Amino acid sequence: MSTHNPEVDQVRDGPADRPADGPAERPAGRPARASRSTRILATLALAGAVLYVLVDIVLQSLPPHYSVVSEAESNLAVGPYGWVMNLNFLARGVVTVCAVAALARFAPRSRLQRCGLVLMLIAGACSAALAFLPTDIPSIDAPGLAPTTALGAAHLAVAVVGFVTALVGFVLLTVWLRGSDRLRAAYPAAAILTGVALSGLLWLGAAATLAPGLIGLAERLCLAGVLGWVIAVAAVIRRRS
Repeated sequence: MSTHNPEVDQVRDGPADRPADGPAERPAGRPARASRSTRILATLALAGAVLYVLVDIVLQSLPPHYSVVSEAESNLAVGPYGWVMNLNFLARGVVTVCAVAALARFAPRSRLQRCGLVLMLIAGACSAALAFLPTDIPSIDAPGLAPTTALGAAHLAVAVVGFVTALVGFVLLTVWLRGSDRLRAAYPAAAILTGVALSGLLWLGAAATLAPGLIGLAERLCLAGVLGWVIAVAAVIRRRS
């Protein structure tokens, strides 16, 4: 005559409410994979933005030694090392795509988020397009932004569209960040850097007509806000992924 001992059965089979191995564990693996890929995208965006700045600094110190105060960043694409700056423009487009792909994985998914991400993509496409639109170098007696060819005019127009769309996109996404549970920590830095970018863009518009000798400085202030925004937000995404 056999006896049934529940305690022995529990030891042999494990707790009754223990989830079974196999299919029950697969759903838990999906968020982990998504988290890893999001972290990779954020890391690429962060590292790419930092590398962009470093390349700018190095090119600024190389011939023909353009002025960081009075000459536009695009001038770095003209000269013996111009091909490096063109690669940098393309890289900024890739950085933008990585940042957008990472941000798109976070809630709340709203029209505000979608509009901001689309505008960021347009700005990234504009940056990549600059690599194929040679800029015009103004003469010494005509400082500032003075395109003399169709390609030079197209370069200037695309650059302006890129800055404006990036700024509007950042404004929308910064407001969205404030309502995101997981990315709210990025809001303070994003708000400050959006303000920096806006100040630089307004200064750039004024300098183009009133103080052309300061165009380079104004543009780089705007770039500092744009790239700083990507770096700050990507850093928070990495921690939250």
